[in-house]
Parts: sequence; C-alpha cells; structure tokens
Amino acid sequence: MIDVDIEQQLGAFQLAVKFEAEAPIVGLFGRSGAGKTSVINAIAGITKPLRGIIRVNDLLLFDAARGINLPPEKRRVGYVFQDPLLFPHLDVESNLLYGRRRRITAECFIEPTRVIELLGLGALLRRKPQALSGGEKQRVAIGRALLAQPRILLMDEPLAALDVPRKTEILDYIERLRDELHIPIVYVSHSVPEITRLADTVVVLSDGKCLAVGDVDVVMGRLDLKPVTGRYEAGALLDTRVTAHDAEHQLTMLAFDGGELVVPYLDAPVGERVRARIRARDVSLAVHRPTEISILNILPGHVKSIDVETGPIVDVQLTVGSATLTARITRRSVQQLGIHTGQELYALVKAVSFDQRSVGYA
Repeated sequence: MIDVDIEQQLGAFQLAVKFEAEAPIVGLFGRSGAGKTSVINAIAGITKPLRGIIRVNDLLLFDAARGINLPPEKRRVGYVFQDPLLFPHLDVESNLLYGRRRRITAECFIEPTRVIELLGLGALLRRKPQALSGGEKQRVAIGRALLAQPRILLMDEPLAALDVPRKTEILDYIERLRDELHIPIVYVSHSVPEITRLADTVVVLSDGKCLAVGDVDVVMGRLDLKPVTGRYEAGALLDTRVTAHDAEHQLTMLAFDGGELVVPYLDAPVGERVRARIRARDVSLAVHRPTEISILNILPGHVKSIDVETGPIVDVQLTVGSATLTARITRRSVQQLGIHTGQELYALVKAVSFDQRSVGYA
C-alpha cells in the first residue's frame, strides 16, 4: 500500500497531491511540469513537504503533524533515474553491489544472483559502463537499485533516453521484476503506451494536483481526461488471455469477455494473461457485420456515449463485454450511419495495428 497526502511549495510551483494505491505498479502520469518527479522526490526523502503524510505499507516515512521525517538512507527506497548514473570507474558487478554493501545482513532479502539472472546481466559483469549500450546501462541501474534492498522502487522516466527496441527490452524486464520480486513500484512517465502496459493503478497529475486515481484501464479511457492524456493516444485497455497460436500465419488469439482478438504472434504460452491496448484511431465502425474484408477483429458492441465536441472528429464509446472501446471517426460518419446511444454496432480493428508497445504481459 502506498499512501501519499502532501502539500509542498517548490518556488512558484505548488504541489497538493493525495492518493492511495495498492498495486504492483503505480503509474504517475502527466505532462512535463505536472509534478510527477516532485512526488517521488518527496517519497524518497529528497525534499520535505510542508504538510501531510507518506506511508509505504506499514512504515510511516513522513508525517508533518507528528514530526516524523525519516532520512533518505532510512527509507530504503530504490531510485532509478532517466540517466543511469553508473560509477564510471567501477565494473558492472561493483556498480550492482554498491548499495548492497550499505545494508545489514538482516535487510538483504534480494540476492545478487537472482537480480543478475532476471535482468540478463551475467555476461556484462566485468564490463565498465562506457562499454555498455543504453539499454544495458539502464538494466544495471535497475539492478543496483534492487540490490540496495528497497521497500519500494521509484522509476523516473527510465526509458526516456532509449530508442524503441531498447524501450521494449526494458519493459519486458520490468514486467519480470513485477511478477517475481513483488516489490511495489512507482513508475513515472508521460508515455501512454508505457503507463498502459505496466501500471495497474494510475495517478494522473496536472499542475501539481491529482486529476484522477484508479484502475489504468478505466482512467486512461476517460474522454474527459483527453486534454491531459492526449487525444491522439486515447484508447482502451483490455485484460485478455492467450487462447491459441496460428504458427502458419504467425498470429496469436487473445480472449476477453467481449470476444476474441487476433494479434501478431506473441511469445507467450496458452493461458498467459496479456494486456492489449486498442487505440481509438485504430477502430472503425460498421452498422452490420461485414463479410469478405481483410480486417480480422470484428467485435459486436453497443454505443455507450458520443463525444459532442465541435470540429470534424468524434469519439464514440462502445461497450464490448465489460470493456469500453473508443472509436475515433468523423462527424459525417456519425451522421451518415445514424449512430446513437444504445445502438448495436461492430468495432473493426486491424490485427496489424497491435505492436510491441500496445501488447504486453499483464
């Protein structure tokens, strides 16, 4: 459990944030300057709020009313920055073990061999940082933070400096850490694909305040949050399970309570939970179930709401099973098809619209 209720004055910027979250990964989402880094700096003890409390599980890190303010070294917080900040004169193994040496034996519950295996660092132990790629450096930084035996892991835009292949690689490793180490993670990002892939609970920040807190699939699908989450990235998040693989055509079938999705091949066993994001701009609508078309995903649903903004673009939300899908279409299409609330429609989604950024292990 992470419980934050703080107020802080940082120059002209005022932070007033309150949220509770109990999830493996809590995402702090917002644009630059929203206050994301300020929140995790307060959790880490780098800065001191004017008032409020910060609690991680049963440990009170900060309570202004009671005069409690644990120093950073007593909080046992692992912090991964955008820049790996490795010690250039130390090899990978020495960088990894740097924080562990500062812990007493009773506090050491994460073994180096386990972290090295989880992060795939075995072949890098004797290298110096200058001989590593950007993705390798970030994996070492994550490993070093974990071997400091943290109660909580804070990650501040850890993928911002990486290219897409390296981002995908690190996302895979973070999912493994989530599933195997069970350490609460607060993940800061302004990237919708990262937040929707990793986070279970999301906290949306803007101008130092919380706009929304809740399940990532619900919050990130809210149309009223488009000014912050971004109209271009709006969409739905589905919790699915792998049901079959089509080896001949390199496709994977995913089931959820609203139907079945066909996506490019996933290296995941049948039965594995997978989180799939469907972007609003990738969804088309049909009044009747189409036949003889190339689109493989045809999902029946009912119109839940119609966005009535001015301009040529309209967002139509459909209920598909227990999920809510958003389709971004033109106002003319809405009029020509006579779309109205409660109407039965078919959502059409190309299989090729799913990529490594929109499908990941849940």
